Amino acid sequence: MNKEEQLSEMIDTYQNLVFSICYKVTADYFAAEDLTQEAFLAAYKNLDSFEGTNEKAWLCRIATNKSIDYLRSAGRRVVPTEDIFFEQQSETRSSPEEMCLEKEVRERLLEYCSKLKSPYDEIAKAVYYDEMKAEEIARRRNENIKTVQTQIYRARDMLRKLYGKERSA
Repeated sequence: MNKEEQLSEMIDTYQNLVFSICYKVTADYFAAEDLTQEAFLAAYKNLDSFEGTNEKAWLCRIATNKSIDYLRSAGRRVVPTEDIFFEQQSETRSSPEEMCLEKEVRERLLEYCSKLKSPYDEIAKAVYYDEMKAEEIARRRNENIKTVQTQIYRARDMLRKLYGKERSA
């Protein structure tokens, strides 16, 4: 039996199986049709190197791999329309009101941090204003991590009291 006859027999026998695998993986009917053809084409090209007895499993593996490759490359094929692009851009940006409010809150936070006594003023600013982690602060200040964590805890407590005084006033 030559390669063309062997391929024709494989298509007749396994076409529905290969298509169903491609469809289940991609959930796209038209992509599954194309992938089915690609799977049989790949099988045809590699018939000479196929030395197994389980033709069905071999075809299923090819179909699965083709489908997975298709899904991996699907993200690169998506081209956003103008509407989608601008909607995504507007979702990532804050409104002018939010930006102004955030700036005001950050300024007030910096003001409160500066009211704390040393070293808590620097620690509070680093954690809450500059958004640094305790490990990074400890490295920069050349201090023990536990010392910095304690200072952060105390600075947070002091800031809480300052905010509490403002609310009660």
